[in-house]
Amino acid sequence: QVQLVESGGGLVQPGGSLRLSCAASGSIFSINAMDWYRQTPGKQRELVAHITRSGSTNYADSVKGRFTISRDNAKNTVYLQMNSLKSEDTAVYYCNAVVLTTPLREGDYWGQGTQVTVSS
Repeated sequence: QVQLVESGGGLVQPGGSLRLSCAASGSIFSINAMDWYRQTPGKQRELVAHITRSGSTNYADSVKGRFTISRDNAKNTVYLQMNSLKSEDTAVYYCNAVVLTTPLREGDYWGQGTQVTVSS
């Protein structure tokens, strides 16, 4: 069993910054891709940022230049540094990880979500 636990969400003013963390624990052999998604009521969950095990990254156009995804493989943790936050960044943010629990068994796991609210 694998658990992902997010932290770091909260209320911030427009133009401010937040740093989200997501720590994976449990029966982990290794972790491949790690992603951050977000979702607002009535909308589909959207991919915000993606990072491979080797550190290659991709971002949604709406966050390029403002958000930075990073990871610490030794700690099984992924981060999302969010700067210059806008009201439209308000959402529940979820982390996702592709986890090998054995060398031959791969699964897709989600965190419980953390609320980010950007408002004055």
